[in-house]
Amino acid sequence: MSRIYNSTRDHNCDQGCCCRREFLQAAGVALGAAAIPPTIGASSEVKSPAQPREKKPTRVAAAFVYTPSAQLKEEGYWSWPGSSFNPEEQQKVFSARLAEVARRLDVQVDVEAEPLAEDQAVARFIGQVKKDPPDGLLIFVFKKYLCGLAERILSETKLPTVASVPLGTLLNQTILAWKKRSGAYLIDAERDDEALADSLQMFCAARWMKDSRLINVAGSESKETVVPCLGVQVKTIPNADFFRAFKAVETTAEVRQLAQAYRAQAREIVEPTPDDMLEAARCYYALKSVLWAECGDALMMDCLPGLAHPRQHVPPCMAFMSLHDEGIVAGCQADLDPALTMMLGTRLLGKSGFMHNGSWNIAENLYFGAHCTCPRKMNGPDAPELPYIIRSHNEAGWGCVPQVLFPDDQPATLVRYCSDRSPRMFVLPGKITCCYPKLSGGCRTNFSMRIDGVDYLEQAKLLSTYGHFVLFFGDHGKQLETFCKLHGIEVIDA
Repeated sequence: MSRIYNSTRDHNCDQGCCCRREFLQAAGVALGAAAIPPTIGASSEVKSPAQPREKKPTRVAAAFVYTPSAQLKEEGYWSWPGSSFNPEEQQKVFSARLAEVARRLDVQVDVEAEPLAEDQAVARFIGQVKKDPPDGLLIFVFKKYLCGLAERILSETKLPTVASVPLGTLLNQTILAWKKRSGAYLIDAERDDEALADSLQMFCAARWMKDSRLINVAGSESKETVVPCLGVQVKTIPNADFFRAFKAVETTAEVRQLAQAYRAQAREIVEPTPDDMLEAARCYYALKSVLWAECGDALMMDCLPGLAHPRQHVPPCMAFMSLHDEGIVAGCQADLDPALTMMLGTRLLGKSGFMHNGSWNIAENLYFGAHCTCPRKMNGPDAPELPYIIRSHNEAGWGCVPQVLFPDDQPATLVRYCSDRSPRMFVLPGKITCCYPKLSGGCRTNFSMRIDGVDYLEQAKLLSTYGHFVLFFGDHGKQLETFCKLHGIEVIDA
């Protein structure tokens, strides 16, 4: 195979808080932020950084399946896509498109130079792929009667496979069969560079998850586990480690600057005092020091025990908002599946998600969600930040948290990855109807949502079984369902 694009990624460059380099660049965050521990007391003992997980480049193997033009001319019959379709020229065109997309996404792509037209060539390609498995396969099928060769590649390699087929090549029966196959995604169009880019992005997201470390601040013991299917390493450290990190953060100029930014950017400040905002800024730097020390790509925390008497730290909700806006997932209450969902969303969708408690607006038959932290960059790193009000933590009754205000009539997708048994994912598109800025009950950031095709009261028992869900702005049903199909994840859509 020949390489049409070689990834420029340094295998260990994306360590620590720089896990989403593209997101951080777009968000205007210093890429070197993770190179030194954040602002802690000079006399404090600083834990040396842990060894980072290796960040491997996303690798894709590609091949073209067709009968050479000379052979077709000699045989005198072309079948679909027909005699006007020049497969050799189209291979050059599709290769150029693929190289451009690979360059944009920084994906290493190796292409089988010769077309696959018979069993021996396919067997050789399968052998190469199985010897050094890539993250996914991309098969361009240019001949109707050779689609079975692509099916053989999928069956024998058992790798996520995208088949790209020009419009006018396959008949409905074959198209429907591919649509039903697990581990496969079919692009059947005249030209769809966006679908090609989305396909490679799905391979990138899966690769990033496999190489990621999620820091879990919870309990009293240290341990490491790996999430099946997604491959994320979960590194648990004791709550006491964060308590010490928080106490070590001094009220430096950087802390004061962040607290001032919180005040200046807020639409309104209700309960919290300036000192509350200083403490919230200290909490942000404490979390950054934990991420730095553990070389984490994301974080979740059992955040409620430390808020009760005797208080060990302030509510981390403002800090979580800031981390999310930098592209670093920060999950509440050490709840693994929503944290994984948000990690996948930042990489696959390019958006931060709102983890929340679910409830029901029975009078209007709407889903209701609320929590005391939320990203402002819900529309992605390049979009304007959402407005917010600074409030106290409603359940704890003190501290400083953001109440982010959502727009009415906002398309959105309700998502939760479930790792407890066989992998499953709730994918529920709909539309936010409103939020409630003056609501006294529930957590501070809130919304009501109409979910497409769902009778809410009938679904309440099912959704309530899984606790926290994650809200992403935009209709991402197709992207998420395709990712699940490629990677053997069952989709629950109603």
